[in-house]
Amino acid sequence: MHYRPLGRTGLEVSALCLGTMTFGEQNSEAEGHAQLDHARERGINFIDTAELYPIPPKAGTQGETERIVGTWMKARRNRADVILATKVVGRSQNTWFRDDGAPAELSRAQILEAVDKSLKRLQTDYIDLYQIHWPDRAVSQFGANPVIYKPTSGPEHPIEETLSVMDELVKAGKVRHIGLSNESAWGTMTFLKHAEAKGLPRIASIQNAYSLVNRTFEGGLAEIARREDVGLLAYSPLAQGYLTGKYEGGARPAGARRTLFDRLQRYETPGAPAAITAYVALAREWGLDPAQMALAFAASRSFTTSVIIGATTSAQLKTNVDALDVAITPELEARIDAIHLRHTNPCP
Repeated sequence: MHYRPLGRTGLEVSALCLGTMTFGEQNSEAEGHAQLDHARERGINFIDTAELYPIPPKAGTQGETERIVGTWMKARRNRADVILATKVVGRSQNTWFRDDGAPAELSRAQILEAVDKSLKRLQTDYIDLYQIHWPDRAVSQFGANPVIYKPTSGPEHPIEETLSVMDELVKAGKVRHIGLSNESAWGTMTFLKHAEAKGLPRIASIQNAYSLVNRTFEGGLAEIARREDVGLLAYSPLAQGYLTGKYEGGARPAGARRTLFDRLQRYETPGAPAAITAYVALAREWGLDPAQMALAFAASRSFTTSVIIGATTSAQLKTNVDALDVAITPELEARIDAIHLRHTNPCP
């Protein structure tokens, strides 16, 4: 396992991070614990969860993933060995997150309530990396094409206000460091600007979608990540399973997310099938597992801090972790880039 700096925090996180959004939905508590055990045995010290999880989000299961991670840490007595990341939801019409039944937003009261609930479920006194799951303002995200700019408007809490609340959490010892997720270049730089100007907590990372079929991060955020030490935590590096090749030819494997849930539209755009087929074919031509090639590519980018992997079986998890043994040679990267030029970001 390789370890990399988490921004300017002084923490070193594994190049692969275990994502947990299936715990409490597709995976039982025992299965979740088994995945966490395997990850630690393979050297993964970085675990990512969220108050939103499991996915798909539902009132009846919300918070269950954090609870499962919490019971594992308590049973293993290994809190000090884990770098734990979780998230507070951004603005949402869903009303089940807060006790008063109000729609979610990044107000001071709601952030304070959210962090206390996460700490309780996780059975810990502190969170290493507390991330804003998505912005409080209206922005293009979760499949809306960020390359096609459309001005948006709506209610929002100013970024400086949000940072001030995060400052309270850091000073209280509940949070060590903060990060962003599903954020834009403007938003990232605005967080950095206010942190520097007002002496507020500096963001350490940005968790955005990044994969062979979605390299939009490279357009503006990659340079920010490198120059400002705000590394990418790449989520959905397998395009929700499509880049494994398991859905080729219209297949619907039993237990797969595409089979269980109608939530993969981000990876079912008109341009997606040709691109996905080309990458899967390239991996097989090279004698590689398609999933491992996709993960190795994301991990090899200079702006990537860690790649978030998720699995529903032990076999999938082992395959994913073994991706670090795959080298993206200059020759292979040239072939990948050639496909990218023909099929540019079909799944933003």
